[in-house]
Amino acid sequence: MAPNAVLSINQVSIHLGGREVLSPTSFSVARGEFVCIVGPSGCGKTTLLRAASGLLIPAGGEVLRNGQRVTEPSREVAFVFQDYGRALLPWRTVEGNIALALEAAGVRDMERTSRIHDVLSKVGLVKHVHKFPSQLSGGMQQRVQIARCLAQQPQVLMMDEPFGALDALTRQTLQDELARLVASDGLTVLFVTHDLEEAIYLGDRVVALQANPGPGRPSLARMLDVNIPRPRTQLATKEHPEFLRLRRELFAFIEQSHD
Repeated sequence: MAPNAVLSINQVSIHLGGREVLSPTSFSVARGEFVCIVGPSGCGKTTLLRAASGLLIPAGGEVLRNGQRVTEPSREVAFVFQDYGRALLPWRTVEGNIALALEAAGVRDMERTSRIHDVLSKVGLVKHVHKFPSQLSGGMQQRVQIARCLAQQPQVLMMDEPFGALDALTRQTLQDELARLVASDGLTVLFVTHDLEEAIYLGDRVVALQANPGPGRPSLARMLDVNIPRPRTQLATKEHPEFLRLRRELFAFIEQSHD
């Protein structure tokens, strides 16, 4: 395990339904690092994320967080799901949904109110505190889910295609908001996406997995550093020569992995 690693994936393999979904895979995530995982459908991206968060025990290898073996979920890790509609309780207001994480942690009422206001300010939802999920747009609902995770004050944020169901403009807005929040809070992020541009735009590194692992075909096929300055912007960053080079490399990899 690297000295500054928050997460260490050590030879993790996963079998589902008698089939090897993920062959032995190893990489570390440094404190404050934003690592994106890409790959074709069925390559084990979400399964790996679940193992890293303690929601699934791998068939082989181990996951370490701060040097300790991960065997179950922890309050130090927050998980943002793609399906924001089902992640929120429809009978609870914005405030009530965010309070869930604090209630579970036994946070006192006075501190709970302060934390809720703080995270709602960060995601721009203070004016919507008393609304129910059905009264919010998809982008606002996803903001609520992210705010609930931030209220938990996690060390690591796991995100499973959190913007996949949103329209392009909302998605870009939330990408920029997420990048700002991660930078300001010093979060460590493991982020699954099908969108190659999103992975390059958000990530410090991109882990590329391939499907159908076997002899001579490991699950982890690429590990790319994203050496593009921050802060990043939707127009200038996506015209940066390094962005274009990485996009070509990842696109070629995805095409080849389907062969």
